[in-house]
Amino acid sequence: MATVPPFEAIHRHGFVRAAAATPTASAGDVAFNVDQAIAQAEEADRRGVDLVVFPELNLSSYAVDDLHLQEAFLDAVEQGIGRLCEATLGLSPVLIVGAPVRRNGRLYNCGVVLSRGRILGVVPKSFLPNYREYYEKRWFASGIGLTGLDVALAGQTAPFGTDLTFAASDLADFIFHVEICEDYWAPQPPSTVGALAGALILCNLSASNITIGKADERKLLSAAQSARCCAAYVFAASGPGESTTDLAWDGQGSIYELGELLAESGRFDLEPELCVADLDVQRLRLERMRMGTFNDNAAARGHPELAFRRVSFEHKPVLENIGFERRIRRFPYVPNRPEQLDHDCYEAFNIQVQGLAKRFTATSGKHLVIGVSGGLDSTHALIVAAKACDFLKLPRSTVLGFTMPGFATGETTKGNAWKLMKALGIVGEEIDIRPAARQMLTDMGHPFASGEPVYDVTFENVQAGLRTDYLFRLANQRGGFVVGTGDLSELALGWCTYGVGDHMSHYGVNAGVPKTLIQYLIRWCVRSGQFDAATNEVLDAILSTKISPELVPADDEEEMQSTEDRIGPYELHDFFLFHTLRAGQPPSKVAFLAWQAWHDASKGLWPIDYPEHLKREYDLPTIRKWLEVFLFRFFQISQFKRSALPNAPKVSMGGSLSPRGDWRAPSDGVAGPWLDELRTALGD
Repeated sequence: MATVPPFEAIHRHGFVRAAAATPTASAGDVAFNVDQAIAQAEEADRRGVDLVVFPELNLSSYAVDDLHLQEAFLDAVEQGIGRLCEATLGLSPVLIVGAPVRRNGRLYNCGVVLSRGRILGVVPKSFLPNYREYYEKRWFASGIGLTGLDVALAGQTAPFGTDLTFAASDLADFIFHVEICEDYWAPQPPSTVGALAGALILCNLSASNITIGKADERKLLSAAQSARCCAAYVFAASGPGESTTDLAWDGQGSIYELGELLAESGRFDLEPELCVADLDVQRLRLERMRMGTFNDNAAARGHPELAFRRVSFEHKPVLENIGFERRIRRFPYVPNRPEQLDHDCYEAFNIQVQGLAKRFTATSGKHLVIGVSGGLDSTHALIVAAKACDFLKLPRSTVLGFTMPGFATGETTKGNAWKLMKALGIVGEEIDIRPAARQMLTDMGHPFASGEPVYDVTFENVQAGLRTDYLFRLANQRGGFVVGTGDLSELALGWCTYGVGDHMSHYGVNAGVPKTLIQYLIRWCVRSGQFDAATNEVLDAILSTKISPELVPADDEEEMQSTEDRIGPYELHDFFLFHTLRAGQPPSKVAFLAWQAWHDASKGLWPIDYPEHLKREYDLPTIRKWLEVFLFRFFQISQFKRSALPNAPKVSMGGSLSPRGDWRAPSDGVAGPWLDELRTALGD
């Protein structure tokens, strides 16, 4: 029976640990270069690395010019490859080293792939730069068109050619392709075809001398290639120690996944370095599976997998907890990089504003009608509506805000609702729904009408339904349409009253925005000066108020009803939603990622300016508890509400739940397969 890794082990959850190596270089000292490679291979082994990518020609050195045509020098390199094979017999990482390789009277600039002493394959460089400072065609032959070949090297015979991918037989989705430096400066890099043939990790051995601005160009190319190919891209460039006769070297190493930078090395450092990151190769495979364009491109190229040779090898991965070399965003819908925050919030907010403005101009209505509770969702919808009026050069009195107190409405939220409406300069009115709600409960024979403290779902939904009913009729009366306030998080959990309730509106501005992002968008509006000081003061007060539907009266200790006490923390549910909806990850993987992100509040990045008192942490049992709630609500009891959603703009790449957009599912589905997978992984 196969050994099942512990829950904390990365290899149980579809990760591969990769490294870009930056050894101290030399000007042609082969023995020194081989020693450097061995030392970094040993370090990688200690750190549990699965794949190490070295710079171009790291065993021979790159900038040694005509020395590459000296037989004694090439003999030394081949002997060095043999010594490297022997030294790595007992080491776990797969190594991709750069070396000049002789074959059939020609010399090739190659990536040599080694695993536990075995040469798995040799990949020649396709595109040889021969312009400006480069002169590679003087020494090397191009590998273009060389397929189906073998090469004798260091006492072994190995596959040779540009038609190779490499796959571990005992670690799912550990499949990689090799290209060299100039190859990915070409209009169509070889790695594009390698990806279409099935490689999930694209590796680039580069020398790439440094000039002003070139580091940014490399980042751009690596990010773009990883995004376009739905892949990870590992890039390793030569560092200090190479000959500086005419060039200089910075040793840039970087690892990207789907366009996102996971790790990068220092630059211009004399000391060797391993730039390490855990790649989510399962996620990459799932992304390709749901993106039909990728397969269509493979078909347009004649299905490269038919022409490629896949070299299989036994990797023997480490099946234990070796830590986690990857930052997981606690708030996947919220940018956590300061330089990206303003840009992303600006885009999200204006997507909502533009969507609402377009819908308003497409109708014959005169007013935007919004129920204003003083809670997060209605607050955000209201400020979006105010900005839409500004954009359309309409007075903010176009917005009609109604606060509708019920049996459990608190003075704080009601007061905040009025303060916000006044600060924004919209038309505010109040309708007390209690008489109508009491009459309905009386007509129904509900115990509350007889004085009994029965606060069941009927009691709650009578109030929620009346509020929406009033809004629709008010829209009829005033010549307007109802702006929906419900958010993406509530739609995921089905936390809305179906039909004539907060589920329904004429247009839902928040339906593509999760609760955690709404909180941060409001914070961004305050910080970036979208509104005046009086409005900002009210927004800050609303942000500090407990999330509550305010449908059930306070208990004996004056504690108001808390949504999160009943269904769980929205910050966890948004995390679960992103990784389930966007990537289709299995529940046990979602639990693993959530645990990595949330088990220690002192580690990792928080969004900029996130309040200290809100920085929480969760242990695995708590994560599991709320994940089971999420899975049951999302897959089994809530889809019928999502199948009847009003129109709303998609805001985040994390997805939307519109039946016309990202998510189509049966309304009578079951959550069994997801709950079973989680329980099997974590035990009953």
